[in-house]
Amino acid sequence: MSSTPSSSSNGVLSSITLHILARIKRFLKPKATRVSSDPSDQLEISITKSESNIDKVENCESARQAMEKQSCEEEQSVISLKSCVKKLHFGSWEEKEMTAKEIERLAKEDVRVRKLITELGVVPELVSMVASEVAGRQLAGLKALVQLAHGSYKNKALIVEAGIFSKLPKRVDLDESTRRECAELLLSLSSLANSQFPLASLDFLPFIKDILESDPNVETKQSCLGALCNLSTVLENVGPLVSAGVVPILLELSSIKENSEKALATLGNLVVTLMGKKAIENSLMMPESLIEILTWEDKPKCQELSAYILMILAHQSSSQTQKMAQAGIVPVLLEVALLGSQLAQKRALKLLQWFKDERQSKMGPHSGPQTPRMAMGSPADHIEAKEGKRMMKSLVKQSLHRNMEIITQRASTPGDPTRLKSLVISTSSKSLPY
Repeated sequence: MSSTPSSSSNGVLSSITLHILARIKRFLKPKATRVSSDPSDQLEISITKSESNIDKVENCESARQAMEKQSCEEEQSVISLKSCVKKLHFGSWEEKEMTAKEIERLAKEDVRVRKLITELGVVPELVSMVASEVAGRQLAGLKALVQLAHGSYKNKALIVEAGIFSKLPKRVDLDESTRRECAELLLSLSSLANSQFPLASLDFLPFIKDILESDPNVETKQSCLGALCNLSTVLENVGPLVSAGVVPILLELSSIKENSEKALATLGNLVVTLMGKKAIENSLMMPESLIEILTWEDKPKCQELSAYILMILAHQSSSQTQKMAQAGIVPVLLEVALLGSQLAQKRALKLLQWFKDERQSKMGPHSGPQTPRMAMGSPADHIEAKEGKRMMKSLVKQSLHRNMEIITQRASTPGDPTRLKSLVISTSSKSLPY
């Protein structure tokens, strides 16, 4: 018996439904597990994989070429450096000068080269060039050493061990470039003073002193001041520095704004020692020069350093506080206490407190006008004591009101610094409670 049309159509529909479900199931599988039965899809996947492999091969090839190029350049640098070292040791003076310039260039451009150059033993030869009487040869050696010493503790130690301090020029009648390079090298090497490799010799101090006294170049003076500041951080160097006569020079340079900060920092290191303190106290510029620096509103760091030095000098020294008071320090300190930086204000207030204590200590029981003595317990004695207390309270109140008026006037004049300074200068120290 043949099948009916309805049964045959149901079979076809079931077959189509199963095929569609299978396609949907295959589509929902992860991409990594799906395999396309379409030949065009498989070809596309194959081409994509091939392109990816080609890219990987090309990247590896470019990386290999870059490494080969770097290795080749390093090998050429080593060959060039060895050639330079050979010329520096065995070449003529002209070749040595050219080699020193090449070493300067290489050390400036590549930090890694500095270590390699010093390992090849060029430092002693460059140091010997510094002792040359030929200006160009001397300058070339100095410039190369400055670059080798830059940022390298080991190289600085090697330069000092090679005897650079005995080879440096002892005179200042040199050209400006040579003086500048000498000062820069000394600044770099002076950083060894407070390290595990201290400087055993300070024979270069006369050279620095002469430069500070006569060289007009600000940059050269800054380098020398920086070198002195580094040296002054070590207690053992205070004696040689004071004996070399640097204190008067530092006090003079501290009055010049462009040099003041480093000069004051060095004086601050010296004043904490007995020898340095006496040298500063005996100067004819004291204390007027430091009081003048306290008025530099545009140099807060200099104000702080100046106040620090004055604190050390005034501490438990009535003679110094008297000299400062006679020089007019009290109104200047009041101005700093009101308008200075936070640290300068603290130091100024401390000094003002010392002046107040000093003034009170001098007011003994017999200071002031004497009155005829009367018997204790008499009516006149009680009346006199009561009147004295009343007058004292009145004077204290007047002084307090006067100071408050001055402070209020200063605070209410924001745009007129000239007016503010005139108020401070015109104020008598007698109206202050210090």
